[in-house]
Amino acid sequence: MNILLVDDHAVVRQGYASLLRAVLPAIDVREAASGEDALVRVQEAVPNLVIMDVGLPGISGLETLRRLRQRLPQLRVLFFSMHDELPLVRQALDAGASGYLTKSSAPEVLIEAVRRILDGHAYIEQALATELAYTPGDQRWQGMTPRELEIFLMLAKGTPMRQIAEQLSISSKTVSNHLTLLKSKLQVSSHAELVHLGIDMGVVRVAG
Repeated sequence: MNILLVDDHAVVRQGYASLLRAVLPAIDVREAASGEDALVRVQEAVPNLVIMDVGLPGISGLETLRRLRQRLPQLRVLFFSMHDELPLVRQALDAGASGYLTKSSAPEVLIEAVRRILDGHAYIEQALATELAYTPGDQRWQGMTPRELEIFLMLAKGTPMRQIAEQLSISSKTVSNHLTLLKSKLQVSSHAELVHLGIDMGVVRVAG
């Protein structure tokens, strides 16, 4: 059996790869640094499981999942991300992900998730599963593409457009175009309204 680990941070990727190799020595762990790289690696050898970050540069983790499952509908994908926003988790699960964990999870939780998914089960981090069960879904995010949702989450948290462009390896003009489309889809007229909408939708947490 083999696992493909997809993360754009080499240190993070190698750390998790070392953990998986130590605890699951019978499983071959390969690595990819981007969604584009993952698509190539999967063509070379189909993995039993893909462990992938959501916030990848270039094509997003959600878009990578969509493309992978177009080719391989039965492919198992576990998202392992710093993002814990429920709209993002819901979209990942709706797109066919087998599980979702945040990177604040303990190492043993990652190992348990890997084992359960390889056994054919789904696995969602307990705190996220509880929130999903008790929080009604907001329909407004469902009309967004994976990239639009990713940019919306970053904009709603106050991330500057230039920084978004750098993190996603896209141009500032592309970010601006997405912002225009988002305002139209969400029926808001300003960046400030977008932030307030993020608070209303539960993707931006207000201290207090």
